[in-house]
Amino acid sequence: MPFSFHLRDGIKRAERGGSTAMAFSTVWRYSFPVAVILLLSLVCAARSQAVQAENVTVLEGGMAQISCRLQNYDGSIVVIQNPRRQTLFFNGTRALRDDRFQMVLFTPRLVRITLTNVSVSDEGGYFCQLYTDDTHHQVATLSVIVPPETPSIELKKEAVEGSEVELTCLSPRSKPPATLRWVRNGREIPGVISHQDNGKAVSVSNTIKILVERRDNGAAINCEASHPALGGQKRVRHYRLDVHFAPTVRIIPPQGILREGDSLSLTCSVIGNPMPRNILWSRVNDTMPDRAEQSGNILLMSRLSQSHNGTYLCQAHNNYGRAADHYTLLVYDPGAMVDVPSSVPYAVIGGVLALLVFTVICVLIVTIWCSVRQKGSYLTHEASGMDEHGEVQEAFLNGNDSRDGTKKEYLL
Repeated sequence: MPFSFHLRDGIKRAERGGSTAMAFSTVWRYSFPVAVILLLSLVCAARSQAVQAENVTVLEGGMAQISCRLQNYDGSIVVIQNPRRQTLFFNGTRALRDDRFQMVLFTPRLVRITLTNVSVSDEGGYFCQLYTDDTHHQVATLSVIVPPETPSIELKKEAVEGSEVELTCLSPRSKPPATLRWVRNGREIPGVISHQDNGKAVSVSNTIKILVERRDNGAAINCEASHPALGGQKRVRHYRLDVHFAPTVRIIPPQGILREGDSLSLTCSVIGNPMPRNILWSRVNDTMPDRAEQSGNILLMSRLSQSHNGTYLCQAHNNYGRAADHYTLLVYDPGAMVDVPSSVPYAVIGGVLALLVFTVICVLIVTIWCSVRQKGSYLTHEASGMDEHGEVQEAFLNGNDSRDGTKKEYLL
């Protein structure tokens, strides 16, 4: 029967007998064991067993250490379970066949297991359980960080001169999500960023659109991926723009004058993307000479004669257009070579002589004009002098008589 029932029964009987001492004796006899039990419970509570777990963060592919710390361990059963509540170890004995898990330490204070080649599927809470009168357990949370690989670059369609090209930088797996940025010539190119779940990891992409020209062919552009697990470093994918454009053609002419018997080498310089596979040499309105040979983009002709004279054409094409350039060949014979250079100095001498004649004529005209003006001035002064001489002669004949009584002097 319960202890409380015996205690109440003893008190009632002592009250019916009228004995206070008996009642006290009865209470003491039943209450003393209760006090002892309570005291023992407090002592046991002070020395109760407990377990503590530590959270772990590890890189994917690395090794994780899962530790369970014990307090006042008395040999009770210790069980470690994975996030799916499958028992890994039972008191140090393997319970699950997964060699990646190893028991490395089992002491009254610490139980530790290791997990190698960690993946995101191993992420979650690992249970440290201690089975006593009451079950105690703690959870060690395993977090897995997934650093990004070097990103890849995808081209939606080929780049053509004068069009817009779309490039996508892709990091398929990272946790937490990686940061992607496009860089060209040290400057960031803003793009459209998107995230997509990939299991417990995340797929990240960054897409840009740029207008390309012929000069952009071969230009370097990079995609950089940064992540906390990389420690400030970046994983970079290098890319060079491949811009397609129609070819351009230019014939490089020889230096100097070609004489009969000389050899001729014409080089057809072609630029295009893709490069034209075939370069065609032809002669306008005529067939190619017998001694003409084509070697790639070079046209060779030996022992030139005036029969080689004509216009030669170089043509090239690719999927984006065609282009051509021409060269007119004029072969001189030795006799013509004597007169051609002499015509140049004769023309110069003729021009100089004409200039001298013109200068002489101008000088004569100016001289004559100046002479005429000086002669006219002399005649005028001479007439004025004769008038003054007449006045002097008249005065002399009149005996210097003057009606107005004034005296005049004349210089003869």
